[in-house]
Amino acid sequence: MAKVGLVYDQLRPDERLIIDAAKREGIQLALYDTNQLAWDVTGQEDGIELADAFLQRCMSYFRSIHVTAVLEAKGKAVVNSFQASSTCGDKLIASLALSRAKIPTPRTFLAFTQDSSLKALEQLGYPAVLKPVVGSWGRLVAQLKDPESATAIIEPREYMHPIQQLYYLQEKVKRPERDIRCYVIGDQAVAAIYRHAPPGEWRTNTARGGVAENLRVTPELEEISVRAADAVGGGAFGVDLMETDTGLVVHEVNHTTEFKNTVRVTGVDIPKLLLEYAISRVKR
Repeated sequence: MAKVGLVYDQLRPDERLIIDAAKREGIQLALYDTNQLAWDVTGQEDGIELADAFLQRCMSYFRSIHVTAVLEAKGKAVVNSFQASSTCGDKLIASLALSRAKIPTPRTFLAFTQDSSLKALEQLGYPAVLKPVVGSWGRLVAQLKDPESATAIIEPREYMHPIQQLYYLQEKVKRPERDIRCYVIGDQAVAAIYRHAPPGEWRTNTARGGVAENLRVTPELEEISVRAADAVGGGAFGVDLMETDTGLVVHEVNHTTEFKNTVRVTGVDIPKLLLEYAISRVKR
């Protein structure tokens, strides 16, 4: 049987669920702690025995894409691929991919200065949302309610790291106090949840106290979620969507998705499905 490699920088509950599923299903699983490994990228022997296919589970976006690039150069299949992870990990690149695929997504502007950002916001209208192009868990995401609040939030970022001076501005979509996460593996939407914003919070991230609720995967939800996954390169993703008066809108596609809450409320064995999908990707 093919051996699956689990690449990580921290063993979270999600990764431990994968380990448990491998033991339960009799799947060979090798652990690769990137904190302990040095990869030879010049084609020489580095003493690291490689599995047949890999699940990339590093929390660090930059670490994950670079390790994935090394593994793919060594001829290994990685879930998710370098192309898909690079696309999803940068919100601007992901927005471009969704737009090219004609998938409904919030109107978005990219600006590089405070002045051009404020001009873009005049076209978007208030309230709007400012997000970092690279980031997760709702960190550094800000709601811009009017020109004064926008100036107060954007002005300090002019003195931050240059990546914080890529102003990714989105319309604030009118939606219920919840959004949807749909888990796509390959060409199937395997599970979905509502994520309800906690009291006094507009962000729905479960890492910020958002509450997960089981949601039946409808044909409409599956169709748009699988299309979004295909648009970023295909693989295993958490597709985030919002309900609007005109239908579902995709606002993010996550490439290293936490799934423990989805498993808990839906009963779907996502770790097992991930392992099986990785095995199916083994290059022969």
